[in-house]
Amino acid sequence: MDFQLDGKIALVSGADSGMGRETARMLLAEGARVAITDQSRQSLDEALHELEHLGQVAGFVADVTKDDDVSAMYAKVEASLGSPDILVNAAGITGAQADFLDIGDDGWLETLNIDLMGAVRMARVAIPAMRARKWGRVVLFASEDAVQPYIDELPYCAAKAGVLALAKGLSKAYGGDNVLVNCVSPAFIATPMTDKMMAKRADERGTSVDEAIASFLDEERPGMVLKRRGRPEEVAAMVVFLCSERASFINGANMRVDSGSVQTL
Repeated sequence: MDFQLDGKIALVSGADSGMGRETARMLLAEGARVAITDQSRQSLDEALHELEHLGQVAGFVADVTKDDDVSAMYAKVEASLGSPDILVNAAGITGAQADFLDIGDDGWLETLNIDLMGAVRMARVAIPAMRARKWGRVVLFASEDAVQPYIDELPYCAAKAGVLALAKGLSKAYGGDNVLVNCVSPAFIATPMTDKMMAKRADERGTSVDEAIASFLDEERPGMVLKRRGRPEEVAAMVVFLCSERASFINGANMRVDSGSVQTL
């Protein structure tokens, strides 16, 4: 299928690894010019080394918790590639994990500042030029946790619920300008984030990582009937579709890529 992305300019945050990097890879394969951004110059350079053979790609360091950083990064993207037609915000952290009563304000604020306010800052710099051109695609990463919260990571759940509300509000505000805003909600994807989670679980239980994954699926994610972690490319495929002209009538949606983890309609 031709996604009609040839020549489009995309900005992908959190693109140094995992789902963000795979999204950048697929956008390049579809003919888009891609800017990737993250906090680490080293990890960005590693990603660029993997991606540069696929097309025009550039990397820019930015901290999504800092408004000045995001604005400066966006200006560099405009100067290097042009004004982005597409924004994919994949930057995020698991954040503070503990019983609710044991998590202080610092844990809450750090998680919200990255996972929710990072999306706010990225959308704020990208949407004006999209509106002016009457064409834009914004895809924000939410999570299964946004609608199916888990008691040991409530800051993350609340932040991702905020992302869903943010995307829905933006879709209403700017859909009339043909700036379409949607969310993708993955569940338990094979990324560096879940690698660390499973390594910790294996260490605590004295098992192998594979056994830790199997027990996590059985005990914590019984709705994931495929009984495996998702692959980054399975999420990226949905993101790229939402970025495309083929998704021209989808606005304000939350697309779950979760193996059935969310056990409601």
